[in-house]
Amino acid sequence: MRKILITNDDGVKSKGISQLIEMMRPFGEITVVAPFEAQSRMSAALTIGKPLRLTELKSDDGLKVYACSGTPADCVKMAMNQIFKNDPPDMLVSGINHGSNASVASLYSGTLGAAIEGTIYGIPSIGLSLCSHKPDADFSGVLYYGKIIIDNFLQNPVSPNVYLNINFPDLKPDKIKGIKFAQQGKGQWIKEFEQREDPYGFKYYWMTGEFYNLEPDNEKSDNNIIDKGYVSIVAHKIDNTDYEEVRRLESIWKL
Repeated sequence: MRKILITNDDGVKSKGISQLIEMMRPFGEITVVAPFEAQSRMSAALTIGKPLRLTELKSDDGLKVYACSGTPADCVKMAMNQIFKNDPPDMLVSGINHGSNASVASLYSGTLGAAIEGTIYGIPSIGLSLCSHKPDADFSGVLYYGKIIIDNFLQNPVSPNVYLNINFPDLKPDKIKGIKFAQQGKGQWIKEFEQREDPYGFKYYWMTGEFYNLEPDNEKSDNNIIDKGYVSIVAHKIDNTDYEEVRRLESIWKL
């Protein structure tokens, strides 16, 4: 039986992870190791200098659920060192994230931080995100197209040191136009902090922000593809060395 590790960054009790568990049940035995509480935007951060706790919440036929007190990357490390230390999982699925992880959001994403950690361990890994922050978000589009993607992922896995970042538009299945491979969109966050005042008159700052699209006409950009009603798939790699730039600098720097 195929062994599947599931994690996320929204917490073990989130709607997204419960939907993912049901989506993945036909594909194998599931072990969930996810944060006790939301750990969004933690990227691949690790907990150092304080203890981690791993608590088993559920164990029944084909499903085990654990909560970890650390980050998404901690969850993967904990799973690999305590649960799968002698028998690694066949795949890792992180999500379903509440909110987009397209464009530069992929750099901050705890969902993808877990996928990165899984890839480092040699596990074929994938991150799934729905472009909605609604607490009652409709995951039906993810469940329908997600199964198609997982089928393809299992039949034709990613190359070593590569993981997939998959983002779904906030649409019902019959409104989604299809699935497209994409590239990481270029953009940045602006107006990132809102100044506020506490009851004692002291200023504080609350992160908000707006996304500014730097290439609105790029048909390959993931965020543009999503805006047009398609599911986007971006293949990321662990080795982010810019080999062309290394060669260029080697040719002109006087070292």
